[in-house]
This record gives sequence, C-alpha cells and structure tokens, in this order.
Amino acid sequence: MNVNGMINKPRVNDDPLWDIVFGMIGYPAVFVSYDLGIFEKLANEAMTLSELSEDMGIDERPMEALLSTNAALELLSFDNHKYKLTPLSEDYLLKKSPTFFGGVLDSVIQNKFAVSIDSLKQAVLTNSAQTYAEGDVFASHEEQAEMAKAFTLTMHSISVAPATYWPDTRDLSQSKTFLDIGGGSGAHTISVLQRWNNLSGIIFDIQTVCDVAQEFINKSSLQERAKVHSGDMWKSAFPEADIHFYSQIFHDWPPEKCRFLAQKSFDSLPVGGEIIIHENLYNDTKTGPFPASAASIAMLLWTEGRQYSGKELKDLLEEIGFKDISIKKGFGYFSTVRGVK
Repeated sequence: MNVNGMINKPRVNDDPLWDIVFGMIGYPAVFVSYDLGIFEKLANEAMTLSELSEDMGIDERPMEALLSTNAALELLSFDNHKYKLTPLSEDYLLKKSPTFFGGVLDSVIQNKFAVSIDSLKQAVLTNSAQTYAEGDVFASHEEQAEMAKAFTLTMHSISVAPATYWPDTRDLSQSKTFLDIGGGSGAHTISVLQRWNNLSGIIFDIQTVCDVAQEFINKSSLQERAKVHSGDMWKSAFPEADIHFYSQIFHDWPPEKCRFLAQKSFDSLPVGGEIIIHENLYNDTKTGPFPASAASIAMLLWTEGRQYSGKELKDLLEEIGFKDISIKKGFGYFSTVRGVK
C-alpha cells in the first residue's frame, strides 16, 4: 500500500508462485497415472476418455483430470477425441523401454514421506537425511540385499539414458580400462564399452550391487569385456585401470570425502590416466539451474551430500594435481568433469 492506504498494482505478475503451487498439486497426477498403469494401458492403442474410464473402472471426472494433466505436460497427446502416448512417455514410462524411468517414480512413491514439507523442514532443522530412519542410506543398503537391489534399479533408471550420450563427448580411444566406481547396475560401463571397442570395463561396488550388475552384463553382448569387482571404495584398493569414472557419487558426500576419493584415484591412476565425474552441476554462483538446486534438496533428504558446481569440482581436481581439466555438457541436466594425471 502507499501512504494513502491505496493498493498499488504489483510490479510483476504472480505466475511463478502459481507455477510452484500448481506444480505441487498437479505433478503428483503423473505418479498416480503411472501407478495405476494408465501409460501401459495406452501402449498399444489410443483410447477415448470414456473407453479408458470404463476399461479401468475409474469415473470420468477423475480420469479426465489425470489425462488432461498428462496432456498438459506432454506425456499424452489428444487427437480425434483419443489420448495416446507421446515419444516422451514411450521412451521413459513403459516397462519395455530400455530407458524406462519407472524406478525413479517407484522410489518417490515408496518414500513419499521423505518428499513431504514436514520431512524437508526436519532435514533443514537437523541437517540430517530423513529417508532412512535406522541409519544412513549406504549402510542400510550394504546390510540389506533387497534394499540394495531396489536402490540399484532406481539408479539404473536415472543412469541409462545419460549413459548412452556422454561417451560420444569424450575421446577415449587411447585408454584401456574403464573403472566404474560405485558403478551400480553398470549402465555407464555397458554404454561406454558399446561406444569404445578399445575399452574393457570394471564395475566396482559392494557385492550385493555387483550381483545386480552381473545380471545386466549377462543380458548384454559384453561378457568378454565387462566384469564386476566387489569392494568398498573407502577401504579397498581400486583395480588397475586408466580411467576412473564416478557417476552421481560425489553428490552423495561432503567436500572432504569427495577430496578423499579424488586423491585416492589420483594415487591409483597411471600417468596420463583420467578421472571423469558425471553430475548434475550447479552454475558457478550456485544460483541455479533449478534442477541442480532441487537435486541438492534431494541430497539433503537422502544423504550427507550436496550438488556441486563445475568450478568447485575443477578446483578440487586442480588442488589434488589433475591437469587439463574440462567440463562438457552431457545428456539432459548432466555434465562430465574430466582431469588428467
């Protein structure tokens, strides 16, 4: 108000605030649609609202709200009174797709308490992860094989699409052995070996995760060039290799632990060997982009880590002694940071 008590026009409109509110209300419709199997139902044929409602036993009013939201988000298209999948939903929301993203959605649904406002507030006030009530995420995974397998499959959903892209952005033609540290399902190892025939690959992780990775290797045509190696990245010696690769590992840990891993890699690599860090990076001022900021919120809820900027990782590698450091954009929100010993 001004001094006369009159209400002045705002300087900017409030669309960004409505986008935030409507996002919190509307985005869960995607999870509900996925959980109910709507995308799978539309995998073979387009259907009208009434056909889908009758087929799934859901009244038209709620079904229309779900379908309209998915169409607005370009997960469905609408033509001739029928809804059908878009390339986005076909590539990522169908179980038969090799780039199926469902593991991520399943994880959010199963841990919905962890993404609540109350959980985030508690994480902020206590500076502690909220997802695993009985210990940290990685200790829990090592202790519980089924949990480790579920987590690995979730990370596979996150990794498989970016893994097909970044190997084209780096020249690995002179390297021999690709060591995927904390490699999970081996999505990155499998993709990099498919791209670079000169490489062999080692997926280094705890035994329960290696068991999952071996299943993925067995389904590929790379059994002769890819293998698993069980170990603890904090305690075990790294197998011999001239590329050390970390995908979404550094963001799980505070700076001092990232420095430990980078130093361990530097000490283990031969002269001319490379470290490659694959992450969703902040800009240099850490004022965005929003996906990196949101990922850092996720780390607050799940781990003791945070997202880093390209500059922070570059400075870290330089302090340890790596040279020729470069940052290259990868698939989607991901980038790689590379340094040479």
